[in-house]
Amino acid sequence: MKLLTAAPFSAAGIALHPASELHPRLSLDSYRPYIGLVGVLLGAVMATLASRVTSFGLADLRGALGAGYDEGAWITTSFGVGQMLVGVASPYLGAVFGVRRVLLLGIVLFFVASLLGPFSPNLAAFLTMQFLAGIGSGTFIPLTISFIVRSLPVTLVIYGIAVYAMNIELSLNVAASLEGWYSDNWSWAWIAWQYCLMLPVMAICVWYGVPRENVKTDLLRQFDWPGVAYAALGFSLLYAGLDQGNRLDWINNGTISALLASGSLLTIAFIVRELITDHPFMNIRLIFRENLVLLLLLLAGFRFIILSTAYIIPTYLQTVQNFRELQVGSVLLWIALPQLLIVLPLGALLKRVDGRWVLAIGAALVGIACLMAANLTSQWATTDFLPSQILQALGQSFALTALVVLIVRSINPAEALTIGALIQVSRLFGGEIGTAFMQTYVRVREQLHSNLIGLHIDGIAGLTHDRIAAFRNALSVHTGDPAVATAQATTQLATAVARQAAVLSFIDGFAVAALGALACIFLVAMMRKAKPAPF
Repeated sequence: MKLLTAAPFSAAGIALHPASELHPRLSLDSYRPYIGLVGVLLGAVMATLASRVTSFGLADLRGALGAGYDEGAWITTSFGVGQMLVGVASPYLGAVFGVRRVLLLGIVLFFVASLLGPFSPNLAAFLTMQFLAGIGSGTFIPLTISFIVRSLPVTLVIYGIAVYAMNIELSLNVAASLEGWYSDNWSWAWIAWQYCLMLPVMAICVWYGVPRENVKTDLLRQFDWPGVAYAALGFSLLYAGLDQGNRLDWINNGTISALLASGSLLTIAFIVRELITDHPFMNIRLIFRENLVLLLLLLAGFRFIILSTAYIIPTYLQTVQNFRELQVGSVLLWIALPQLLIVLPLGALLKRVDGRWVLAIGAALVGIACLMAANLTSQWATTDFLPSQILQALGQSFALTALVVLIVRSINPAEALTIGALIQVSRLFGGEIGTAFMQTYVRVREQLHSNLIGLHIDGIAGLTHDRIAAFRNALSVHTGDPAVATAQATTQLATAVARQAAVLSFIDGFAVAALGALACIFLVAMMRKAKPAPF
């Protein structure tokens, strides 16, 4: 493959640059590229699925571990912090020890942590297993892109990227169905044990399909260890602060203030060091060439939109309609299924059409879908979401696939390891910012709507008395005490107010997500046409 850009911008890229043309590229005549692709894509699926399933199964996990709401909230955070911590270091680990070795080590660590997690005697032990599982799975996504770009036959690269982009979003939307099925049919422990079934398959595929590389321990001597430490710790602390911010009321809480302040200081230290050191881990100046910064911002933006809507719909169905995870999953599956149908045609399209057009069309479809969902009422159930979610699924598939293709086309092949890490960081931060913002925004808007609706409920008005009387008559069948019936009727009226306030806040959330899609279209308009690429 020809070099797509000028000199590499990272230590890993510089280390691999001299041998980038000599790296073993698999042949179409064997099964190895397909088996290796299955292996790394399984890893990408599990890395995303693990955090999503854990989020949906949080109540079951807290119950099994005897943890309260506040203590149990750290279960998902510990996993995400582990992924963020290792994601920064993965590129250079892959350059030094080889992608194959690092993936196999990650598989072993993820397997052991997933196997032992359900046997944890207390919450602290389970959090430790979650953190180790995050470290193990955190190697998968950064190293997947490296295998696709550097090892697959050139004719398969575009399709590998398309399947990679589809797999990540597919796993986001099947999580609720999996968790609900495990809870109803097996046990909560299978939230962790499911990976023990898939990881051996992944290990076999990686062992056979991913090329073996020599260990390059001489690269460790000039490695920017302080830069990596600043980035890994800084990003991890920021991630933890964002994940816990809504629950602990942001800067009004000392823990959140400390996490965000220390994470920001370490991130600033990372940027300063990379600007002044002779051998930077990442040459920040060179990142601003081509469209790379805009592309990474777009990736974070789309993750913001996707995780925002992925938060709103399950929350609405659970809080307003009292649906369980399995019922919620039937809606989210409709986002996942269309991606299976269009992934290969989309890869073929991107070989012939400027990816910017595909990206813009995808953003427009996502925005229209969010506006359609903004017609939400308290009567909506599963089928009412299907038109908007199918349209959003198509938009997400177009946008994310085009986005990853454009990112990979903008780099030197030697940078495939580093770009995988940048994608991982942008993906995690974009999704976390989206979820944290939407949780806080919906909560604040719900409080506002509840207050405004309450202002229109006059305790002595005839309509209020009529509504309470209707509730009381319905409830009097179950109790002979008029005072109890009146109290229950008043509670029912308060519940109706809270329910309508929640619906209005979710409508506001969809409107904000639509604005986010519009902002992504403007970013696409700012992009320059990419240079010709060999795939």
